[in-house]
Amino acid sequence: MQKGINKPLLGRLALLAAALIWGGSFVGMKTLTDGMNTQYILLIRFALSALVMAVVLLPRIHRLRWSAVWRGIVIGVFLYGAYCFQTYGLEHTTPGKNAFLTEVYCVLVPFLYWAVDKSRPDRYNLLAAMLSVIGIGLVSLDSRLTLGLGEGLTLLGGVFFSFHLVAITKLGRGQDTLFITMFQFVGVALCAAVGAVLFEQPPEISYLLTVQVLGPMAYLVLAATCLTITFQTFGQQHTPPSAAAILLSLEAVFGVLISVLAGERPTVPVLCGFSVIFAAVLVSETKLSFFRRRPKN
Repeated sequence: MQKGINKPLLGRLALLAAALIWGGSFVGMKTLTDGMNTQYILLIRFALSALVMAVVLLPRIHRLRWSAVWRGIVIGVFLYGAYCFQTYGLEHTTPGKNAFLTEVYCVLVPFLYWAVDKSRPDRYNLLAAMLSVIGIGLVSLDSRLTLGLGEGLTLLGGVFFSFHLVAITKLGRGQDTLFITMFQFVGVALCAAVGAVLFEQPPEISYLLTVQVLGPMAYLVLAATCLTITFQTFGQQHTPPSAAAILLSLEAVFGVLISVLAGERPTVPVLCGFSVIFAAVLVSETKLSFFRRRPKN
């Protein structure tokens, strides 16, 4: 008799694949920021992603509700802030630093829930916050103990990612996941369109059609946006939240590894900072439960 599909294993593999794909996106984004303005990168990326999702969801259009439209767009505003500051930060720092500093959102989320739901953070959240501050200092501060522009903007992007997660919890409850996702993309694209018109010059059409743009943009749209969201949705349906958070946080580890393979050479203090930030994420998401487990008699 043929065994059934191991959905818990597939769920974990899907989350691991999403983390790997996202980790690879930092190098591609860095390539795009060298020749394109941030607002146009976000506009093209998320407008195309929304279009792909619309084509996929067309057979289900009769299930669309107005609540999913406005809630998704509102959530997308927070996602826009996250990607906007993260991308601006990437213009002024390395892909590895950008990847790890973004992970500060994992530590901030419990404190934001405290403000929204009056759910007090526990001692593990406080320990994670202290470790995160130490790690951020090692990664971001120079010899004069000043924070660089790129690192500061990236940290602000991490703050918006934490706002985004809280918004999903409050506004996405009871909504169709895929429609909410699509209208998040619409919300990002609308915000980026306003920013592009007001503050930036459009890139040349001839430049948009070059290999150095088409390759990374295709990766961002198809793999790092549409495919990863699908993997994340499936994975979180079959994986406990704490385990899912850990697997997704590996995005930063993959981001550093891929950026090193691409030529980045982090210093010893930066590598120590990466390790401390990753430890902070593990403490925040696992509560060190693997140390408290007792073997069954």
